[in-house]
Amino acid sequence: MPSTMSDRLGSMQFERGTDAGRKLKRIVFGVMVLVAALFLLPSTFTYINPGNVGIVIHRAGGGVDSHPLDPGVHTRVPFATGIEEYPVFLRTVVLTRSNGEGSAQNDEINVNSVEGQPVSLDVSLSFELDPAQTPKLYSTFRTDIDQITHGFVKQTIRQALQEVFGTEPVADIIGPKKAEATNRARALISQRLQPYGFEVKQFTINELRAPQAVMEAINQKNVMQQQALTAQNELQKNTFQAQGDSIKAAGRAKAIMAEAEAQARANQLLSQSITPTLVQYELTKKWNGQMPQVTGGATPLLQLPTATKP
Repeated sequence: MPSTMSDRLGSMQFERGTDAGRKLKRIVFGVMVLVAALFLLPSTFTYINPGNVGIVIHRAGGGVDSHPLDPGVHTRVPFATGIEEYPVFLRTVVLTRSNGEGSAQNDEINVNSVEGQPVSLDVSLSFELDPAQTPKLYSTFRTDIDQITHGFVKQTIRQALQEVFGTEPVADIIGPKKAEATNRARALISQRLQPYGFEVKQFTINELRAPQAVMEAINQKNVMQQQALTAQNELQKNTFQAQGDSIKAAGRAKAIMAEAEAQARANQLLSQSITPTLVQYELTKKWNGQMPQVTGGATPLLQLPTATKP
C-alpha cells in the first residue's frame, strides 16, 4: 500500500512537471513567433518615395515584374522579393574635369577633331526616365541609376561627341560651329538613349578645351579676321559716302542746268516779244506831249506819223 501511494505521488509530480514543460515550450514558441513577426513585419511592407518607381525583383527566379510600383506603401513577400527604386523626375548628370561638381573624379569627355587634335569637354545632360520602361532598364543593366548614368550614359555621350567632332576642324567646333556641333551631338544621344526609356531634355557643352598652341593660333586668326572685317566696313562706308557725294554733285549740276535752260528760254521769249511797234507804244505811254526844243540833229526817239496833204 505505501508503495502504491508513493507511485501515485510520483506520477502526479511527473505529470505536473510535464505540463509545466509544455507550458514553457508554448511560451517560448509564442515569444519566438512574436519576435519573428516583429522582425519580418517591416520587410513585409515597402515604401516607394515620391518621384520614384519601384522595380519588383523575384530573387528566387531572378525575374522582374513588367509593371513598376507607384509611389506609396506596398506589400511584398519577405526575403523572396527585392525592390529597386528608380527616379522618374528630372535629373542632370554633370561630366566635368572639376571635382567641385558632378562626381569627385575627373569625368571630362575627351575626343579628337578631324585633324587629330585632342579636345576635352565639360558637359551636362538633363533627362527623365519613362516609368513604363524602368523594368526593362533594370533588366538590361542590373544596377542602380547612378551606375548607369556614369557608365552607359557617359559612354553614349562620348561616342556621340567623337562622331560629331571627328568630322570638323578644331577651329570650327571651338568657334562658329560649336552650336551646330552641340545640336548634332544632342540628337545622337537622344536617339541612342530613347530605347532604354531616357527622355533627353537638355544637353549643353559647358566648357571646351584644346591645346594651348591651338588656342593661341585660333585667337590670332580671330583677331586678323576682326581687323579685316573692320577694314572692309570702313571701305564700304567710304564708298557709300563717295557715292552720296557724287549723287549730291550730280543733283546740283542738274539743278544749275535746269536753271540756265529756264533763263535762256525766258530770254528767248523776251527777245521775241520786243518789236519796234511795242517799243514805240511804250515810249508813247511815257511821253508828256512836248516836242524836244533842241535836237541837235538827233533823231527823236518818238517818231510821229506825218500828216498827209489834201
